Amino acid sequence: MSSKTRFGSLADYDKGEVVLINDNPKNYVFSNVFEVANGAAPYERVAVAKNFEYVIEILRADGESPWFTCAHDEFALCMDGEVEVHLVKLADPAAHVDPASQGAHQLKGDPDGHKMGRLILRRGHQGLLPRGAAYRFFAAEPACVMLQTVEGPLTVQKWNEICQST
Repeated sequence: MSSKTRFGSLADYDKGEVVLINDNPKNYVFSNVFEVANGAAPYERVAVAKNFEYVIEILRADGESPWFTCAHDEFALCMDGEVEVHLVKLADPAAHVDPASQGAHQLKGDPDGHKMGRLILRRGHQGLLPRGAAYRFFAAEPACVMLQTVEGPLTVQKWNEICQST
């Protein structure tokens, strides 16, 4: 028997499912990142996996995002489409986010500091979002980004809506 791996996209995915034998589906978490991104508002950071304080968030990149910053490193993985990430080294990171805080925070306006450059992420490309920097996403067409981060004030939890329950 041969199998073929097919990578999904925002426009074309199979949801899949967990097949249970003599168990309760509420003991498991299963969702589809492309379905979650399609149902999210642009740049809404929806948690799709969680391990203690760590989360994997999915966001739908579409147009220009607000500026974000974080007191710890984050990683962005482009799952579909193309996303530009603009980076600014903050002049005073502590003025924007408490160094002891966790998760991403949205800046009020444009960041103060010098431009670090930009990343262009396409499907399968990963970029570092370094602590002490501000970042903003831009996508000319809808794209899907997976973020590895720590749960914070911008993390949206929609477990009842996104997880298979039957």
